[in-house]
Amino acid sequence: MKTKTSITLSEDLLKEIDRYLGRSGNRSAFFEMAVRDYLAQKAHQMSEARDLEILNQQADVLNREAKDVLSYQVEL
Repeated sequence: MKTKTSITLSEDLLKEIDRYLGRSGNRSAFFEMAVRDYLAQKAHQMSEARDLEILNQQADVLNREAKDVLSYQVEL
């Protein structure tokens, strides 16, 4: 289901969007796609930030484990 809404944009931005879309362009579809892409990108960034936080919290443990594993390697 779609809901009609109103937004205010600068005239130059709207002209640029219209140039991009051409004559048969659909502004509504363009904005919906742009917002979906933006939200997906933000969700991905938030996920990456959470993963990095977890890695940073566990860095000492992970580094000790890696050092232990490396100590078993045979030197050539």
